Amino acid sequence: MFLAEVIGQVVATKKDESMTGQKLLLLRPQLVDEADPSKLRNGVNTIVAVDTVGAGEGELVMFCQGSSARQAGNLRKIPVDAAVVAIVDTVDVLGKKVYGSSN
Repeated sequence: MFLAEVIGQVVATKKDESMTGQKLLLLRPQLVDEADPSKLRNGVNTIVAVDTVGAGEGELVMFCQGSSARQAGNLRKIPVDAAVVAIVDTVDVLGKKVYGSSN
């Protein structure tokens, strides 16, 4: 699993029929900042993921990719490679809160 910030939503009116009704989110993966492990920083790529938990823009989420993504939210028969599986409340790294209600 990976951490990401929800930075938008993707709308595709023409898509595989099995994807009808699936909410698609645009994610920016987050990394622990090597220079300052008490912070998260943006990764370099973006990912489109199926939302299984009702996440929204600006939230920090956990997502999984590959065959693990198809284990979430009845996605077994849907052609997905990434799925949002949790909305994050807090993240602690080396005993310091790097994400939480104050961020």
